[in-house]
Amino acid sequence: MIDSAAPLGATSEVGPLRTVLLHRPGPELRRLTPRNNDQLLFDGVPWVARAQEEHDAFAQALTDRGVEVLHLATLLAEVLAFPAARAELIGAAVDDPRLGATLQRDATRHLAGLAPEDLASALIAGVAHEELRGHGLAYQLMDRSDFVVPPLPNLLFTRDSSVWIGDEVAVTSLAMPARHRESTITAAIYTHHPRFAGAEQLYASSLEHLEGGDVLLLAPGVVAVGVGERTTPGGAERLARRLFARGLAHTVLVVPIAQERATMHLDTIATMVDVDAMVMYPAVADSLVAWTVRATDGSPTHPADDTDTTDLAVTGPQPFLTAAAAAMGIDQLRVIDTGLDPVTAEREQWDDGNNTLALAPRLTVAYERNTVTNAALEAAGIEVVRIAGSELGSGRGGPRCMSCPVSRAPL
Repeated sequence: MIDSAAPLGATSEVGPLRTVLLHRPGPELRRLTPRNNDQLLFDGVPWVARAQEEHDAFAQALTDRGVEVLHLATLLAEVLAFPAARAELIGAAVDDPRLGATLQRDATRHLAGLAPEDLASALIAGVAHEELRGHGLAYQLMDRSDFVVPPLPNLLFTRDSSVWIGDEVAVTSLAMPARHRESTITAAIYTHHPRFAGAEQLYASSLEHLEGGDVLLLAPGVVAVGVGERTTPGGAERLARRLFARGLAHTVLVVPIAQERATMHLDTIATMVDVDAMVMYPAVADSLVAWTVRATDGSPTHPADDTDTTDLAVTGPQPFLTAAAAAMGIDQLRVIDTGLDPVTAEREQWDDGNNTLALAPRLTVAYERNTVTNAALEAAGIEVVRIAGSELGSGRGGPRCMSCPVSRAPL
């Protein structure tokens, strides 16, 4: 049974999932063309109707297992009934030096005249040149297929723009220009929606780059942060300081990963599937290392402390699996490989075979296409809920990328 009054927050990747935030793909995916899909971070132009069918089946699979599904577009429309939220998000949408003062005023006027549901759609799907009656030089010289407000097709991947750690939420700082506005939308929802009244925000989009796909809650008090293409060492350091100051973690493992498209986040190469087990891309299992970060002895804790003055003790590097087991207080972290054949492993890693969403210990959601990885998981005692992802995967993200756990039961 869904418990909408369940406490907010999460302390692990595998605690029973109670509430999750998803975004059903919509008109923003129809904005993708062969001309702009690279800029908008998609590897192809998805069949939108099929992507929606796949996402609906994903959401239904969660609902069938007692998970409350919150839809981002619905929450956004609800907060846009509040004047402060409208002003914030319209301001962010037109804060673009391409537009110039005249077109900014025209776009602001256009957006301000929309009803909440229509404004939510415009903020997500964008506003094309031909959809706006504008004036001024910037508007006249803009190609009719260009966007005054660019679309946000990557909003599908709700994991990246926020992550709950303990009972606080980190609204993240997304690295790629095509995604910057996603965090402003997420922040507005957490700030203004009654469902999240009183929730403390641990991080902000104005800080160093930090993305939710790089943050793994290995165990209560133990957080791993990948640094690479999207998350910077400075972002990991600031997050660690805030976690320690607020008493939300005792250990942060900082894990360098290759700065490549195929390994854009830590969760593209490893995700937790049990309290002591993770599925991992075998090509990196032996080479992945971690620096262990803790607060120095005597560092005070201050709830909601954003002064970022906590002194840090950094040791390492050590093999990641060794450092993780030590921080988690277990003898060994079990590893399930995504195929021992290098070609198969590489193919399934590219198709998000490692990007699983745990619904509970030993119960995970995975793309059906990764047959070798799923068989390995089941052989290791992990139940796999298979979902289709042929079109959803064109943005390079799996079930974990497409979901932000808002509430998990403690282990």
